[in-house]
Amino acid sequence: MASYTIEARPAYSVLKVFLEPGESVVVESGSYLLSRGNVEVKTTTGGIIRGLLRAIAGGESVFLNVITARDKAEVWIAPPSTGDIAAIPLDGEIVIQDSSYLAHIGDIEVSVAWRGLKGLIAEGELVWLKASGRGTVFVSSFGAIEEVEVPPGEKITVDNGHFVAVEGGHWEIRKFGGWKTFFLGGEGLVMDIYGPAKVWVQTRNLSAFAGLLSRFIGTSE
Repeated sequence: MASYTIEARPAYSVLKVFLEPGESVVVESGSYLLSRGNVEVKTTTGGIIRGLLRAIAGGESVFLNVITARDKAEVWIAPPSTGDIAAIPLDGEIVIQDSSYLAHIGDIEVSVAWRGLKGLIAEGELVWLKASGRGTVFVSSFGAIEEVEVPPGEKITVDNGHFVAVEGGHWEIRKFGGWKTFFLGGEGLVMDIYGPAKVWVQTRNLSAFAGLLSRFIGTSE
């Protein structure tokens, strides 16, 4: 399987994948930075049905770029926001926040894991992806990435805006506190994650940051 390095961490991380002839890396649309060597690029939806489901679920691009080396090659991949990148070895499946999926190598399929909560004023609709198979999945964050172990019989609660990925266990979505807190308290939805599980969280919340910026950006008439 292809080798890789993650450099310029943690604020401006870039993933560099080194491919032998015939090896491939699958990259989220818009995350390609550069390549060195002779490569072939194909765009796929990961299967027509899965692609349509993802389009319906999230409204974002359904396309993934498959970059295959014809000779030895190097591919650089960068997420759209500032933050870190984590490499997660996979032999099974993992659920990922859709905006955190960056790339993967190996025999892995990406599909829609869950979509729901449409119509909630504070959050809108949530869409998460599922990566299944064997290989390495790369996820990106806004801020740093922390890995949290949840032992059997224990539970953690994670703010939806800080969630990156979860492997194992099971989880539930709920509002934070009562309806007054939900609408006025500055918090929205949270995940209750039950162990045994491994959870990746990001130390900054992009939605909260966007809300902060909006206070200082005037509107022109």
